Amino acid sequence: MTLAIRCNPLICALRCLQISLLAIAVSLLAYCGFVVVDARMFQEVESRQLSAAPERPANPLASAPQGLIGRIDISRLGISVIVMEGTSGAILRRAAGHIPGTALPGQAGNIGISAHRDTFFRPLRNVRRDDVVTLATPGGEYRYRVLSTEIVSPSDVTVLASDGNEILTLVTCFPFYFIGPAPRRFIVRAERVGLNADME
Repeated sequence: MTLAIRCNPLICALRCLQISLLAIAVSLLAYCGFVVVDARMFQEVESRQLSAAPERPANPLASAPQGLIGRIDISRLGISVIVMEGTSGAILRRAAGHIPGTALPGQAGNIGISAHRDTFFRPLRNVRRDDVVTLATPGGEYRYRVLSTEIVSPSDVTVLASDGNEILTLVTCFPFYFIGPAPRRFIVRAERVGLNADME
């Protein structure tokens, strides 16, 4: 004679919920791992491509390429990230993005570069006036000195306006540790310095 063992409905429901949550957690961890590995591999491939470009004096890009712009470095902060053309979700997941419509390296105007606050641009929270920003491109290397930082609303595009000088503007979301879509933008403004400028 067999005895039918019945599961308490509440216990069964809790077990199902437990299994579902575990499956979701494993899926999220797997996705996060994929994103990190994919971004790292992308950075390495594009860095090799940039390193393969012949060294030459700084030569402004004539028009926006569809891919690699260069690599931005702020050594004091440990930032070294490839910059691609565009700011789509796919680009910003793997690199920093050159904001379309802004100047290109070496051109007079305001170069806009954006990246996520929880990946490549997180160290910007510690940026200081006079930090040196290097932008290496296939056409040469450009150096900038940080002038200021400010916090603005997402709709404030005046930070990307050009005054005719060679300006670099870095944009990321703010606050840095905000959960969900951040309500403001953190702006770093830097000016180009000459090849013989004192960078100490």
